[in-house]
Amino acid sequence: MNEARLSDGIITLSPLRLDDAEAHLTGEDELLVRWLNGGPGTREGVEAYIRHCREQWESGGPLRAFGIRVGADETLAGTIDLRFTGEGLAPGEVNVAYGLYPSWRGRGLATRAVLLASQYAASEGGEVAVIQVEPGNPASASVAQRAGFTPGKQTHSKDGTRFDWFIRDLGVITQ
Repeated sequence: MNEARLSDGIITLSPLRLDDAEAHLTGEDELLVRWLNGGPGTREGVEAYIRHCREQWESGGPLRAFGIRVGADETLAGTIDLRFTGEGLAPGEVNVAYGLYPSWRGRGLATRAVLLASQYAASEGGEVAVIQVEPGNPASASVAQRAGFTPGKQTHSKDGTRFDWFIRDLGVITQ
C-alpha cells in the first residue's frame, strides 16, 4: 500500500487508521455531523469507513482519506479526503472535503491541509481541485478562498442540496 505521508512542518496528512476511530468520535460535533458526516458517528460506522478507506488505498481506488495530524505525537485534529471520481465531477476534477474537530478550528490548519492535499492530488494526475460548499457554511468557503480556490458554478445534488463550487487549477500548484 502506498502510505502517503505529507507534511508542511506544522501538520501531517497520513491515511486514516483504525486507532483513529476513538479520536474521531470524541472530536465529532454538530458542525461535522451537519456539513461533512451526514449523521452522528458510531464506533461500528467509523471503523467500517476507515476499513473502506484503507481498502481504497490498497486497491488504488478513487478515494484518498487522510487524517490531519498535529504535533510530534500526531494528534488527530480532523480529516480530509480526495475523491478522484464522483457525482458531477468531470475527468481530471478531484473533490476535496475536510473537517476539523472543534478544539482545532481557527488556527489555519484546514487551509494547510487543503494545500497539502491539493499538491498530492496534482501528483496523482488531478487537474482541477473542487471544494463543494453549502451556502450556509461560510467557514468552509473561507478555507477554500484562503487556499487559492476561486468561486465556480453552483450545482444541486440528487437530494436537491445546493453547492457553491470553489475551484483551483492543480497545474499551477507549487511548493
